[in-house]
Amino acid sequence: MGPHGAPFFMQRSGNGAARYAIYLNHMKLVIGLGNIGAHFDGTRHNVGFAVVEAIATAQGWEWLSREKFKATVAEGILHGEKVILAKPNTYYNVSGEAARAIRDFYKIANSDIVVVHDELALPFGTVRTRGSGSDAGNNGIKSIIAHMGDDVARIRVGIANEHLANYDAADYVLSRLNAPEQQQWSDVLRETLTLLHDFIDPNKKFGHTSVRIGQEQK
Repeated sequence: MGPHGAPFFMQRSGNGAARYAIYLNHMKLVIGLGNIGAHFDGTRHNVGFAVVEAIATAQGWEWLSREKFKATVAEGILHGEKVILAKPNTYYNVSGEAARAIRDFYKIANSDIVVVHDELALPFGTVRTRGSGSDAGNNGIKSIIAHMGDDVARIRVGIANEHLANYDAADYVLSRLNAPEQQQWSDVLRETLTLLHDFIDPNKKFGHTSVRIGQEQK
C-alpha cells in the first residue's frame, strides 16, 4: 500500500527490464457472480464469471486462487486504474463472503466496486446498470448487501426468455443458453464490457443505463 493507505502497484516496464511503481488514488474491484466447477460453465447463472473472464483474457491477466479471499482473482492496470477481477469460490448465494474479504483487505470504497451478475427479471439481450438498491430477489446480491451494504454498483445481464414460465427458477438459472441466445451472446458481452469499461475509466460516467441489443441506449 502507498501513502495514506492508497494502492501501490508494481508493474514491469514495456521492455520487461526494469520495474516501476505506480501510485494510484483508486483501486477498482469487479466481482463476477457464478458457481465454481466445470459443470456450471456456460450456465445462465455464470454470466458474471464469463464477463470478468473476457476482461482478463483481453488484458492477458492471470487468474490466481486466493484462499484468504475465498476467490480466484486477476489484476492489472486498465484506464490508468488498478483493477482487481474476482470470481468467488463460494457458492453463488454466499458471494458476499468473498467480496467483503477482498474489500476489507484492500480497503476499497464501495463506490469503487461493481458486481456483474445474471438477472432473471430482465429478458435476454437486456443489460442494465444501477448504482445501489435492493437485491430484487437475487440471492447473490442479497449476500453482497448483507456483507457490504446496498451501495454497491451492479451490471445486470438479462437471462429470461419465453420458456422461463415452464421452469422452476432454480433450474432455469442453471440451464444453458439456447442456440439463438448463443448467437446473440457476443453482442450482449460486447455491450456489457462497454458498461464495465465505463465504470473503470475515471473519465467516463457510470450511471443508470439500460441497453437492449439492437435498440438505442437509454
